[in-house]
This record gives sequence, C-alpha cells and structure tokens, in this order.
Amino acid sequence: MNIFGVGLPEMLVIFVVALLIFGPKKLPEIGQSVAKTLKSFKKASEEFEAEFKREAEQLENSIQSKPLASGETKTEKKVEVEPQGASENGVVSASEQG
Repeated sequence: MNIFGVGLPEMLVIFVVALLIFGPKKLPEIGQSVAKTLKSFKKASEEFEAEFKREAEQLENSIQSKPLASGETKTEKKVEVEPQGASENGVVSASEQG
C-alpha cells in the first residue's frame, strides 16, 4: 500500500503522532474533515479535467470545420528540388555546368 509516496510504516507513524497530538476524541473529527477535503479536491480535479477535454474538443472541431483559403488543401506536400548538376555539397563544378 503506497499512497502519495507514503508506505504503511510511515502512515502508522503519522497516525500515532496525530493520536498523541490531538487525542482519541478529536481524531475522528479531524479524519472526517480531511476526508471531505480530499473528496472536494478530487471532485474539483475531475471537473477541471472534463472541462479541459471539452474545450480541447471544441477547439479541434472548430479548426477542422474552418474553411480553407482558396488553393489550399488539407495535406500539402513539401517537395525539395535539387538543381541539375549540383553535387552533394551543393557546389556546381565547371565540368557539370557545360
């Protein structure tokens, strides 16, 4: 069992220290408030993630549905043309020119 990088022995030490500091009567109340806080953080995190995904999908859909300018295609190929007679280093020798 490993939660937040804290193993079982560390959790027991934390529990014993909390028991000594707050006492057995106050510890259940503190546990409940910590659990409620963690639950609200988890809910907020899930809501944020859902909203982020929803916005990303809307943005992607708006980009895909955007009309293209005249002459553009969705997939344009970039073609590099090497001049005739050029060597690997791009220098044209006198014998290749004539």
